[in-house]
Amino acid sequence: MIGCFFPLSPETASGLYILFSVVKSRISGQMCLRRCQSTTSSPAPGSDSGEKPQRLRAIDLARKVQQQKATQATPPPVSGSQGRVTELKRFSLQLQNVHPNVLAKHLSRSVLYQDKDVVLINKPYGVPVQEQSGVTSISSVLPVLSKIMDGMKVKSESRLLPCLSLEKGSTGTLLLARSEEAAEHILTLDRNNQVQRKYWVVTVGVPVPSEGLIDIPVIEKEVPGPQPHFKMALSPCFRMNETGDGLTKLRRHRQAHPAVTKYRVLDSSNGCSLVELQPFTGVKHQLRVHMAFALACPILGDHKYSHWNKLAPQKLPARVLKRLGLEQTKIRHLPLHLHARQLLLPGHNNTDINASCPLPKYFLQTLKRLELTFPDDKEDE
Repeated sequence: MIGCFFPLSPETASGLYILFSVVKSRISGQMCLRRCQSTTSSPAPGSDSGEKPQRLRAIDLARKVQQQKATQATPPPVSGSQGRVTELKRFSLQLQNVHPNVLAKHLSRSVLYQDKDVVLINKPYGVPVQEQSGVTSISSVLPVLSKIMDGMKVKSESRLLPCLSLEKGSTGTLLLARSEEAAEHILTLDRNNQVQRKYWVVTVGVPVPSEGLIDIPVIEKEVPGPQPHFKMALSPCFRMNETGDGLTKLRRHRQAHPAVTKYRVLDSSNGCSLVELQPFTGVKHQLRVHMAFALACPILGDHKYSHWNKLAPQKLPARVLKRLGLEQTKIRHLPLHLHARQLLLPGHNNTDINASCPLPKYFLQTLKRLELTFPDDKEDE
C-alpha cells in the first residue's frame, strides 16, 4: 500500500544490505570497463575524430612496414662463388634490356671525343650496335642521343650513324659519324688501312712468341653434331709437309677472307695474359678466331670459340677458376674480355684523332684477381 511502512526484522535487513552491495559492485565494474574501452578507442591527439578507429594513417602504415622489415629473418649467407657471380652480373648486365631513353642518356655521358664530323663513345658490354628483335640496340637510340647532344632542340637536324661496328660482347671505343659523307670518308680510310684500332684482351694461356703477326684467312664453316651450328674457322694457305721440315702451299678457298692481326703480350701471370691486338682487316670474329685457333690462347669469356665441335661454356684450369673466385658450373656468367682500347684516325687540318677508352669494371676486377698489370694503369684508376 502506498504511504505505508512495514518494519523489517534484523535478519531481513541484513540480507537486503548484502544484496544491495553485490549489485552496486557489479554496476561499478561495468562502468569502469566501459570507461577504459572509451579511453582506448579515443582518437590520437591531432587526428580526425570522425575517422573510423580501424583506419591507419600513412605514418602508422610506414612504421608498420618498417617493423615488418626489421623482424624479417636475415637471408642465408652468400658463398664466395655466388657473390662473384652477382658481382659479374651487376657489372656486365646493368644496361641490357633498359628503356631506350635510359641507354641514350648513359651514352651521352660516355662520350670520349666529338667534333663536327664524328663522335666517339664508350660502348657498354652486352648491348648490340645494330638493331636486333626484342633488344634495345645502340642504333635504335641514336636519334635520341643526337637530340640530347644537340641540346634537346625541337627542330634538330643532327644525326648519328654507326661506323666500324663492334660485337655485342665487346666494349670500348665506338665510332659514330654525324653525316653520310663523314661515314663514307671513314669507311674509305678504313679500306686503305688508315684507321688504327687497338684492342686489349685477357687470354687463357700465354702466346708464344710474345709478339708477332698472324696472317691466316678466316672462313665460315658448319659444325656438324647433335647441335649443328656455324663458326668462323681458319683457312690456312700453307700446311706442314709430311717430313715436318717445310711447308706446302694450299689452294686458297674461294669463300675465305684474308685476315691479318698483330699481337703483343703486355703481361702474363697465373696462366693468363693481357694481350694487345691490332687488326689490319675487318673479318667477322677475326680476333677471337686468331687467338683461339692460331695461338691456342682463347679470349677469357669466349664461350663460342673455346671449343670447336660443341656449344658449351669455356673450360678453365683449376688455378684460374680459383683466382677468379668462380666455379666451373658458373663460368657461363663470365663476360667476354675483349675491349676496344684505342682508336686513331686522320682528322682535318693534319691533326689526328686519338681516343683511348677506359676499361670496364669487370675487366679491371679480372686483371686485379689474375695479378695482371699494364703500362698506363693510372688512366683506369
